[in-house]
Amino acid sequence: MSSSNLNLLDVSKANVRLLHLSWFAFFLTFMVWFSHAPLKPLIMEAFNLTGAQWKALLILNVALTIPARIVVGILVDKFGPRIVYSLLLFSSGIMCLAFASAQTYEQLALTRFLLGFVGAGFVIGIRLVGEWFPARQVGLAEGVYGGWGNFGSAAAAFTLPTLAIAFYGGEDGWRYAIGTTGVVAMIYSFIFYLRARNTPKGSTYFKPKKSGGLEVSNRKDFFFYLAMNIPMYLILAVLAWKLSPSGVGLLSQSTTYLLYAVLVALFIFQFSQIYKVNKEMLKTGDVEPHQRYKFKQVAILDWAYFVTFGSELAVVSMLPAFFMETFDGMSIAVAGALGAAFAFMNLVARPGGGYLSDKFGRRKSMSIFILGLSAGYFILSQVSGSWPIPLAVLAVMCCSFFVQAGEGAVFAIVPLVKRRMTGQIAGMAGAYGNVGAVTFLTIYSFVDASTFFMIIGASALVIFGVVQFLEEPDGHMAEVHEDGTVEKIELT
Repeated sequence: MSSSNLNLLDVSKANVRLLHLSWFAFFLTFMVWFSHAPLKPLIMEAFNLTGAQWKALLILNVALTIPARIVVGILVDKFGPRIVYSLLLFSSGIMCLAFASAQTYEQLALTRFLLGFVGAGFVIGIRLVGEWFPARQVGLAEGVYGGWGNFGSAAAAFTLPTLAIAFYGGEDGWRYAIGTTGVVAMIYSFIFYLRARNTPKGSTYFKPKKSGGLEVSNRKDFFFYLAMNIPMYLILAVLAWKLSPSGVGLLSQSTTYLLYAVLVALFIFQFSQIYKVNKEMLKTGDVEPHQRYKFKQVAILDWAYFVTFGSELAVVSMLPAFFMETFDGMSIAVAGALGAAFAFMNLVARPGGGYLSDKFGRRKSMSIFILGLSAGYFILSQVSGSWPIPLAVLAVMCCSFFVQAGEGAVFAIVPLVKRRMTGQIAGMAGAYGNVGAVTFLTIYSFVDASTFFMIIGASALVIFGVVQFLEEPDGHMAEVHEDGTVEKIELT
């Protein structure tokens, strides 16, 4: 970390060491998760894939991430970030080696689907960093964690093709390159387990009283929580549809119907778990004052991440092609490099958004960022071949700043809602980011790029209105120790 960031954080070496351990773990998960993307030509040639088959792999790569972030959020709150992150890194390394060793398209598809679970790694670090940094600094710390970790996908794009072609060479070079990321993740899982700790020395790691769902504070919030789960299942149904004969044709119609039935069964099961966790509250209609929080805070953060991270994933997926189609004669390499400008902003924009949230207020900062990204997308909708390319790139980077600063602002608040459930809250917000990505990409399949950008900009205006209902965190939150004593945690 740079000296300027150290001064901003003004924390101990132990805190900074933990932040480095965390962002690098997240960096590796993103590198493993997107290791296939820059090696597309080599993989397609090795398996003689069609364009539809490749698109199916891209869909499979994100499908499992939505439920995985919910599941991992529950696990991290119950067992702690140290063990969960270590196991995730190790298991993702095994899956990465399996993908690199695949001999058939079916094996490629299965292992790529399972690798979607590694996308849940982000959730773990949110809880961990939130434990180690005080509220006045948590926005910047979470921003560094998220922004620097997200850069793992860009690092994969820059390093793996060179590793596959120049270093390993041969027709199996892509296998060794992808396998290398898996081996590094497995090695780092042991380093992380040995060096990381769930909390600073002397601090308590608060756990939910029950696992299986968020504890809510009243009956209205219970039904609100159930309703907020519905979009996640709907978008998984959309993913199943895109893989069906009506979409890319990877699944048969009968298999698609079976998946729909599984999704309904999973929703019923989740409903039962949420009911089980909140059964006592539903009988009385309320909980003790020190246990209360407003679920609307969680819902607003979910929708804010839907339009920030969701739009980022969608735009990064189409931006190189957009440049090639807009500017005649642009090569694939140049279009890819220009498209990467969006991802590059993660290094400064996400920490910057967290820092500004710490300094100038949570709701005000998020409102400005979402309004800015809305304006940014409306400007991108006007980009045409008559624009100078540098001006188009500048417009992309300005829009990208507000998008990623908004992401930083969202997760500057997540650890301040309810400490013992931070993993689950982060998991739900993170899942909504993926819901946004699939939603916007589905829309993109029906409209042109200009209309696509305008729809995102209009969606952001709606979310801007929603964010006005966000409440600044109180001066403290209360958590209960196992012996029943209540501890107040300062949020200023």
